[in-house]
Amino acid sequence: MSDSPAGGTSKVQQRAVSDDEAGLRLDRWFQRHFPELSHGALQKLLRTGQVRIDGKRAEGKDRVEPGQAIRLPPGVSVSPPPKPRAAAPAVSDRDAAEIQRMVIHRDDQVIVLNKPPGLAVQGGSGTEKHVDGMLDALRFGYEDRPRLVHRLDKDTSGLLLIARTGQAAKRLAEAFRDRETEKLYWAVVVGVPPRKDGLIDLPLAKRPGARDRELMQVDHEEGQKALTHFKEMDRIGKRAAFLALWPRTGRTHQLRVHCAEIGCPILGDRKYGGEEALLSTLTEARRLHLHARRLSLPHPSGRGELKAEAELPPHFRRTIEALGFSTDGV
Repeated sequence: MSDSPAGGTSKVQQRAVSDDEAGLRLDRWFQRHFPELSHGALQKLLRTGQVRIDGKRAEGKDRVEPGQAIRLPPGVSVSPPPKPRAAAPAVSDRDAAEIQRMVIHRDDQVIVLNKPPGLAVQGGSGTEKHVDGMLDALRFGYEDRPRLVHRLDKDTSGLLLIARTGQAAKRLAEAFRDRETEKLYWAVVVGVPPRKDGLIDLPLAKRPGARDRELMQVDHEEGQKALTHFKEMDRIGKRAAFLALWPRTGRTHQLRVHCAEIGCPILGDRKYGGEEALLSTLTEARRLHLHARRLSLPHPSGRGELKAEAELPPHFRRTIEALGFSTDGV
């Protein structure tokens, strides 16, 4: 449909995605164009099908591409002309050096980081330092700013993929969406799983009314399907175990909730394991012991596979040594 007349609010509008917005998540596209629209209001519009991409129902995590038409429902169809975007704050020399040290792979389409624990991937309330705010330091001569294509929790360490172009972002996002990505995580857990290996099939949903908007719970009625394959690699009696975890779906906090639900919370994960997630004899017991160790997926160039492996952070390595766990063959 054509644009509404200036000042009108009753008609539906279509707005085209521009070239420099390739690969943006739909919710971030709205944040850019309609900052006055709250996250909750947008989610309601998406759930009720009032926002569409090229006529199809959409979700906030969907990626947009140049030329696509975004359907804007009445009420958000007219917006003041977007203000010129302020230049992003320059990355300090210290932060630039820090994020460049994280690079473990770089080619013309992808950068792979080994993210340390304690560094957020994106900003939020009270979060001033994060990977997204440091990405300008990873241009390496490219005009385009690198783009995030997935997330890790702030306290989870390991592999984080960064796309160098909009097309690469689209293809990497498709690989995650279509489950073409094989991801292996390592975790130290308190207690041991009920069996040596198996599949955890417990649907997850956000916990209603929680102050933490990302707090998850098992919900067999409203939850989204969540699958995790696990294998016990080593153990100390029934006190602690070293697990390999393969998430087959990508729900928020999936591995943390699943481990806690089968009776062996991840070491240091008091959010889901409480005080039972601690081992008093370990100096590093209050730090989360979850590491994105290895991944493989189709390379966005269409040529072969992209494979990467990330070394353990120091605190995780010290705990492995203190408990005498073997990482051979994992």
